[in-house]
Amino acid sequence: MRVLGFMTGTSLDAVDMAVLETDGETIEAFGPAGERKLSDDVRKLVLAATEAAREWPRDAPEPEIFAQAARAVAEEHLAAAAPFLEKNGLTWADLDLIGMHGQTVLHERPTDGRPGRTVQLGDAAWLADQTGRPVAFDFRSADVAAGGEGAPLAPIYHLARARAAQMTPPLAVLNVGGVANVTLWTGVGELSAFDTGPGNGMIDLLVQNRGAGRFDDKGNYASVGLVDEGVLRALLAHPYFDAPPPKSLDRYDFSLEPLSELKLEDAAATLVAFTAEAVRLGFDKLAAAPTQVIVTGGGRHNPEIMRALRERLSAEVVSAEDVDWRGDAIEAEAFAFLAARTARGLPISFPSTTGAPEPMKGGRIVTPAGPALQQD
Repeated sequence: MRVLGFMTGTSLDAVDMAVLETDGETIEAFGPAGERKLSDDVRKLVLAATEAAREWPRDAPEPEIFAQAARAVAEEHLAAAAPFLEKNGLTWADLDLIGMHGQTVLHERPTDGRPGRTVQLGDAAWLADQTGRPVAFDFRSADVAAGGEGAPLAPIYHLARARAAQMTPPLAVLNVGGVANVTLWTGVGELSAFDTGPGNGMIDLLVQNRGAGRFDDKGNYASVGLVDEGVLRALLAHPYFDAPPPKSLDRYDFSLEPLSELKLEDAAATLVAFTAEAVRLGFDKLAAAPTQVIVTGGGRHNPEIMRALRERLSAEVVSAEDVDWRGDAIEAEAFAFLAARTARGLPISFPSTTGAPEPMKGGRIVTPAGPALQQD
């Protein structure tokens, strides 16, 4: 089937899009991929929804802003996809299915017998009505309800992508997004995965809080800063790093407070080291040592992060483009793939990737109630 996958990450940068032809087991063809930057209004609305989510008691109704933000996110998806499809000679009718991850505003891992919570906003029913195509969404809730972490979900796609490229294990895929997560493929169908620690998220928040932009473009601040080893040790003392995998994080699980006395450049350099050292610690918990680490996500665009990873990891570290993968499209491709698996009733999470009690089906599919939106 031909599936359009959408991904909007916690960096609140863009709507990523990718078309795959897949049955949810193998990749038959790679269609076009692209992105559209989020509008400032939607970014502000999602940030407000995120703040509401962080203050939301478990026994209270969901914040009213969720519905408003969910519609706005869906509208942003439609605004991104319509010109993208037209540019690539496609119409909505050419698609069999849409996979929409939605915008994460809350992710709490299960702790001490308390189940986790995860919220991804996006009005899938509205998007289905507007496009006339079925939409797969809500990929994480079933896993969380069963006691799993709900993340990461891309590992089964990483396996399919590696196989499509005729790669061989042991191989690791490291996604450095707002949070960093690793997938290890050790053998035929054998996967393990977990969040290693912060990715770009803390660096983005640092730069934003200091009024220095939205992110550290090309690592410019970090490149002239010095790592504060005392602050780095304090950050690495977080109990998360002693917890066994599978495990997951929210981008707000670590505080910027330990960096408050550092100048921007030194704080950015220290956070780069934190990201890389957290990955190294995570790799120490892997069942086998990979021979190669393929880095995806926005972090691969930061030369300082890539340099730090190469210094601290014993395996060869390469970017997605070095192995002819579409680094900016991997997660959108993944949710196209997961949508196909959802449609076929195949599991999307596993005990070794999320801690679920068994291989778990996930995602829901909503069908359109009316005719497709007509494209000009």
